[in-house]
Amino acid sequence: MEKTEMVRSRFKRVCVFCGSSTGKRNCYRDAAIELAQELVSRRLDLVYGGGSVGLMGLVSQEVHRGGGHVLGIIPKTLMCKEITGETVGEVRPVADMHQRKAEMARHSDCFIALPGGYGTLEELLEVITWAQLGIHDKPVGLLNVDGYYNYLLTFIDKAVDDGFIKPSQRHIIVSAPNARELVQKLEEYVPVHDGVVAKARWEAEQLELNASLQIDIAR
Repeated sequence: MEKTEMVRSRFKRVCVFCGSSTGKRNCYRDAAIELAQELVSRRLDLVYGGGSVGLMGLVSQEVHRGGGHVLGIIPKTLMCKEITGETVGEVRPVADMHQRKAEMARHSDCFIALPGGYGTLEELLEVITWAQLGIHDKPVGLLNVDGYYNYLLTFIDKAVDDGFIKPSQRHIIVSAPNARELVQKLEEYVPVHDGVVAKARWEAEQLELNASLQIDIAR
């Protein structure tokens, strides 16, 4: 990897949602590597879904190669499917998909979605919904590689126009076509404060969830 200039960041750890496939176009692979290099240049650690295949594998390997800490969180039942060969960094098994998402969110200061399929969309939309409800105020970024997410953004704009999403909450999603621009936008993000759930209450519930998670893993 080329040596990159170090940039100070307001974040410590970034959660990246992405596909367990690399997709059919080289631009998706290139974007994953570019994002990893941008994280390294800002001395940001990676939290991700724990797989060693697809875009997940590319991002985690590149961050690890650049000296960043990598935390992979994966349900035990998916380990045989999403992990092949040697993994990098720390791999933390959890009981199920719900605990995976909760742990990824708890350990991260912001979220970025690369191109992916159903799983990536599900993870992305959940953290957007949590931000909408005021459960967290962490930035959520969409790496819109070569217009991959254009139709999703068009749908969200339609939902705003038709009254299902507040105009202010449209700005929860930060998007950009390349990693450097996206991360810079996330650095400058100002949270929307019109949620309906107290953040302190949510954090208390997450502490309870984490305690139960540790008991489940011990079993």
